[in-house]
Amino acid sequence: MIQAFPPSSPADQAIRGALLDFVDDPFYVPQDQAVRYIPDGLLVIREGHVAAVGAYADLSPTLGDMPVADYTGQLITPGFIDTHIHYPQTGMMAAYGEQLLEWLERYTFPTERQFKDPTHARQVADFFLAELLKNGTTTALVFAAVFPESVDAFFEAAAARNLRMISGKVMMDRNAPDYLCDTAQSSYEQSRALIQKWHGQGRLLYAVTPRFAATSSEAQLKAAARLLDEFPDLYLHTHLSENVNEVAWIQDLFPQYQGYLDVYDQTGLVRQRSVFAHGVQLSDQEFQRLSQAKAALSFCPTSNLFLGSGLFRIEQAKNKAHPVKVGLGTDVGAGTSFSLLQTANEAYKVAQLRGQKLSAFKALFLATLGGAKALCLEDKIGNFDPGKEADFIVLNPQATPLLALRNPTGLAHRLEGVAEQLFSLLIMGDDRAVQATYIMGELAYSSPST
Repeated sequence: MIQAFPPSSPADQAIRGALLDFVDDPFYVPQDQAVRYIPDGLLVIREGHVAAVGAYADLSPTLGDMPVADYTGQLITPGFIDTHIHYPQTGMMAAYGEQLLEWLERYTFPTERQFKDPTHARQVADFFLAELLKNGTTTALVFAAVFPESVDAFFEAAAARNLRMISGKVMMDRNAPDYLCDTAQSSYEQSRALIQKWHGQGRLLYAVTPRFAATSSEAQLKAAARLLDEFPDLYLHTHLSENVNEVAWIQDLFPQYQGYLDVYDQTGLVRQRSVFAHGVQLSDQEFQRLSQAKAALSFCPTSNLFLGSGLFRIEQAKNKAHPVKVGLGTDVGAGTSFSLLQTANEAYKVAQLRGQKLSAFKALFLATLGGAKALCLEDKIGNFDPGKEADFIVLNPQATPLLALRNPTGLAHRLEGVAEQLFSLLIMGDDRAVQATYIMGELAYSSPST
């Protein structure tokens, strides 16, 4: 027998709509075992957390005086999780004509110079977070700049919105302009101070963030590992094997190591809470090592295509024999959209070019529970299990005239039908398809069209 809930507080409410989330990984189990779909569902929120999830007919009699937000006909999913993005690069998206290394020199480094100014950093952080919420992204793993001021600005803006965000100061002591370089010691000291100030404050978490092996000395990479030893629940966030020329450069810079991943491995940075962006040029052996370490990869298709870096081998990463945790990353500003719907669109095309198929459910998994697993946050976010933090979004399958033409009827009642409708949202949807974004059960964004 279902028990009635006690009297509600002002912030408590229930959300009615078609609920779609994951209880397992659709890359490894049949979709009917991985997907939880409730065509007319109810999500009950208490004190910012999921209290119950089920059919509206079953749960509605238990609500008492609790208010209900009715999104009948809309699709409610967990909030999207972006596993790799740069907030200082927001203003330099769509920078023309270069591949990775030239792009960094010509566009990225001059742009990031501005983030020593706390006022500028906070203005961009506010804009950046507003874009994330508008696009349905509720958690992100975020590069700041080399300046501590850029980290303070980002975390202040995130805290004001009660967001679960992960970020960190870039560590970079060589092969970059002098105005962006720190030292192994100063990067350790500044990072440590920021960790003590921000890590675990509210919903904020810290990532030790060497930019990539080329811009860090061996001493700095070992200093990063020292921080991870001192604070075991930190993240390691960096780039890995993005571009052919980059991989060759790393080998020249570190001839004593057996490849790009080995540089990180031998300096103590390949761990369970390590998230490596890209991994386009990884060898089979490197995939196996990542699997063994339980480290994660961020698949960034719009960036990989925009910079001409290559095609990520999703089938190798999700190989059953050596599985690697994978989430989606927009990688703004080399990435071309804040939308994880559009990122999934490009991920599908990358898979097609490799002769693979990325189903709608697999793509949505990567953007939700898969991303949570990549960030070791599946105990807090990623699906609608009771006790999870209530970060979720409302998607409108008829948000644009073209989507309305494509989806003329209401949401399907069976998985096969909703898979087709979800696929159209992933391919043709963008921020216009996000009707609402909720953070800890409270409305944080509502589409102007609603």
